[in-house]
Order: sequence, then structure tokens, then C-alpha cells
Amino acid sequence: MNHHLLHVLIADDEPVIREGIRDSIDWASLQMEVKAEAEDGEEALELAVKHSVDILLADLNMPIMNGISLIKQVREKLPHCKIIIITGHDEFSYAQEAVRLNVVDYILKPVDPNQLRNVLEQIRQELEETLHQKKYLDIANQQIERNKSLLREQFCLEWLHGNVSDEEVKSQLAFFQLPPIFPSHLAVIQASEYLANKPIMSEKEKQKFEIALKDIVKELIGPSDHVFIRDEMGMYILFIWNENAVTLFESVEQVLKERLKTTIHFTIEEVGFNQFSVAEAYKHCMESLENESIISPIVRRARDYIEEHYTERTITLDFVANTLQVSPVYLSRTIKQELGISFVSLVTNMRIKKAIHLLNSTNLPIVEIAEEVGYDTQHYFSTAFKKVIGVSPNKYRKQIGLESM
Repeated sequence: MNHHLLHVLIADDEPVIREGIRDSIDWASLQMEVKAEAEDGEEALELAVKHSVDILLADLNMPIMNGISLIKQVREKLPHCKIIIITGHDEFSYAQEAVRLNVVDYILKPVDPNQLRNVLEQIRQELEETLHQKKYLDIANQQIERNKSLLREQFCLEWLHGNVSDEEVKSQLAFFQLPPIFPSHLAVIQASEYLANKPIMSEKEKQKFEIALKDIVKELIGPSDHVFIRDEMGMYILFIWNENAVTLFESVEQVLKERLKTTIHFTIEEVGFNQFSVAEAYKHCMESLENESIISPIVRRARDYIEEHYTERTITLDFVANTLQVSPVYLSRTIKQELGISFVSLVTNMRIKKAIHLLNSTNLPIVEIAEEVGYDTQHYFSTAFKKVIGVSPNKYRKQIGLESM
């Protein structure tokens, strides 16, 4: 323990005794250092805490705060500090009370250097042993934790592939201190575009990306509400215990775009209590990502661009084609071929989806919702809405029971 000098504080109101103690011991040979001296109880407490001392030598009969209250306070604030009492013969019964307060030892005045040295030697050994044990325990706990997260990943992979019985799931969830119910959602994130745009990407860069991804998810979904793993195909899988996962995930996508300057593709499925098992949800997610991946980069970029700008009046086919530097005819044809809908429908669908969200969750007047989602007039908005949904925005809101103000 050579690297750590033990800090010692001497507290006595008689300077002669303090000097006697300080000068009669070769502190360095005990790997100790006298950090400070105090002449009353209050000062002793302040200095003990300031230097977080390992050993306190204290006279019981000091002014301002007596020895017993000093010991009690030090016990509370520095539980690991070892305390040695310095006492005269006439205070012996008082010293015994101190011993009951878990004091290591007491030394009678006048202080005998050899006796003091023996006591200090013993304390150093005790502290050393405690430190070794603590170190050993820390290492053991780290090992267990590290293995636990590997085991947890292993279990989650088995669960994804449907290789675990419900009974087993229950006991494993308890073992890994996860919520004792099925997750509310399962999400699959594919960052292939990020990885594909950087064909020569070092392991380190991949790890950096993964850590950033994990942090964003943790920040937005809550650290205890999810498990984050990678499957054999390098997809990121999230088990989520959070009813608001879908809305939270939209912000995950946003934040990733901003921070990592990349688009991720994700699908998220609700996991019912057994009506839709984790393995089925995983299969569904993978299938819809498969369908996604047939989309060419240009359509994907067009769709991402529309997603960010659909509330603007200026978003026309010509404008988007121009921004992406392709011909409008080509863009329109490719969108239709790959997504099965026209450019205009794509924009309309995004606007209506947002409008439905606003109709559901706010009391905004229809005219404001129309503006908010990119329409010039309420009439134009209502016509488009009715065409897609089958009823007017007003009627839709009445049906869900939120009267327009």
C-alpha cells in the first residue's frame, strides 16, 4: 500500500503533548503522514473531514466540543477513520465510554512512544487488510457485472429466436433485474447506410458509433427501460419496457440524424402479452426492414427530405428533384415504382399523419392545424383529409370526443 500514505490528525489542547506525539514517531516508516493538528474538538472535526483522515488521535478533554461528541461526529462523517484516545488516569471511566463507541485503542498520558507505535502498526495492518478485501470484492463484482451483461445478451438473443420458454423468461427477467413482464415493444435499428457510406470503417469507429447510438437511446428511452443488443446480422435490437416507445423513437431518429449525420432505419412492433411473442415481433421487424432495403438511395433521400420539410408550402416535385439534383420525371417514376404511391400522395400521407396526431392530442382549431401541416387553406386541408381518412377533420375530432374549441 506504499502508494497511499495514511493521513493522521492529532487533536489535543496541549501543544507539548501534540509535539511529543508528532516528534516521537517516525511516521514515514509507518507509511503515515501527520496532515494536521487541532487544539479543540470543533477544529479537529473540521480538519478531519477536510483531509478525510484515516487515523485520529484525540484527547478526550478538549474545549468547545468534548472528545465524546467529536468521536460520534467523526464516526458519522468518516466511518472508516480509526480513532485512538489519549487520556489521563483520572479520566479512565470516561475513556471506557469512548471504547464503547468503537474506538480502536486508548493511550494513557504521558504517551509512551513504543506503545503508540505498536498501536499505529496494528491499525496500519488492519486498514491494509480492509483495503485488500475491498479491492478483491470490487474486482469480483466487476467480473460478475461484466459476465452478467454478456449473459443477458445471450438470453435476449435466445428469446428473439423463440428458444426460451415463458417460465424460463420469467426467472431470467428476475435474475437480470429487468421488469417482470414482457417488453411493451421490440425495435430493430439498421444503420447499414451509415456503415455502407464508410466501407473502410475501423472497429474503433464502429464502436464509437455504437456507443453514441446506445447513449442516445438511453437518454431518450430511459436507462432502466430497455436492453440494447446486436444480433448475428449486425442489427441493433431493443427490448423496450415503455408504453410511449413509438413517440420516443421518432425523437431517437431525429437526434441521430442531427448528431451522427446519418439516417437510420428502424421498425418498432408492439409486443402483446403473449398474443404477439418477442420472436414474432422480431420476425415482423426484420420483414419490414427487408422491404425497406429494396428502396434505392435516391428514393430514400427524397423520402427523408419530404419527412423534414412536408410542413412547408414550397415542397413540390420540381423543388425536391432540384434539391436532389435529379430530373422530376425520373424522381416521380422511381418513387411510384418503389413505394407504390405518387409523390403527391407521399407528401399528403405525411401531412395527414401529423394532422391526426394534432387532432388527437391538442385542442388547436382546424384552421391552425391546416397551417401547421403545410396547407394554405382550411378548405384545401379538409378536402385532402376527407379523401384519405373518409371523414372531415371536424367529424374525425368529434368521433374521438375532442370538441374543437
